[in-house]
Amino acid sequence: MTARIIDGKSYAENLRTRIAGHVARLKAEHGITPGLAVVIVGHDPASEIYVSSKAKQTAEVGMVSFKYELPEDTSEAELLELVRRLNNDDQVHGILVQMPVPKQIDPVKVIEAIAPSKDVDCFTPANVGKVQIGLPGPVSCTPLGCLMLLRDQLGSLAGLHAVIVGRSNLVGKPMMQLLLRENCTITVAHSKTRDLADVVRRADIVVAAVGRPEMIKGDWIKPGATVLDVGVNRIPAPERGEGKTRLVGDVAFAEAKEIAGAISPVPGGVGPMTIACLLANTITTASLINGLVPPSDLTA
Repeated sequence: MTARIIDGKSYAENLRTRIAGHVARLKAEHGITPGLAVVIVGHDPASEIYVSSKAKQTAEVGMVSFKYELPEDTSEAELLELVRRLNNDDQVHGILVQMPVPKQIDPVKVIEAIAPSKDVDCFTPANVGKVQIGLPGPVSCTPLGCLMLLRDQLGSLAGLHAVIVGRSNLVGKPMMQLLLRENCTITVAHSKTRDLADVVRRADIVVAAVGRPEMIKGDWIKPGATVLDVGVNRIPAPERGEGKTRLVGDVAFAEAKEIAGAISPVPGGVGPMTIACLLANTITTASLINGLVPPSDLTA
């Protein structure tokens, strides 16, 4: 039996349609147009493509997009001053500073400078703490996207055993908190876990976010399990020509899809959900800033 393919691209398109509806209602009923400010320092090609995509999708759902492209030699003080101005701008409801930043800038200072009420990436200590104890607010975009996909595939997650491979602040740790809220039993594993294959084999849900290409093999997967592959790894693809590469996840997809019940591909699985969830978080912050209850279909 071949696994169902989890189509993150299609789900993200539907999510953006819902977001556009919420934006229209905020405008019509409350006179609020959510605004998202994205700041990029320097000229990292991958970051530039990502930021352009964010700006385009922000505008497409009816939000206001504020894009700031700063030169590579921007000082830390200059960037922090821009963040301060955005914190105080009533038209801006979400602030995202694209990482990485150049070496002269301390990323921790940048994250801590963003007002928690406008922190749509959920990086500030205040928002990390809110996720920990279940208070309303934005949730890290990729874990939120994963949770939406899991609910769509499985309905209730209560009682299922979820193994998260990876313990990063960006994915592994917030994913653990979200799945605990869903009443899953959680194991957080990583590259140093002993007998990792045996740990993964016990999982009804596998979230792979370890950052190693095709590390998780097909025979590690419990038959019928749901597998979300968060990994994005570029590996050589000589069959495509000299110097060519291709994207793979952290799961050996061709093997795992013959055993899993459902699996997300790379690309086209979790990735498209990240920007869509950034827009969802902007609706959440715009609502909370204005004393409104965020839409339940956009939150954790």
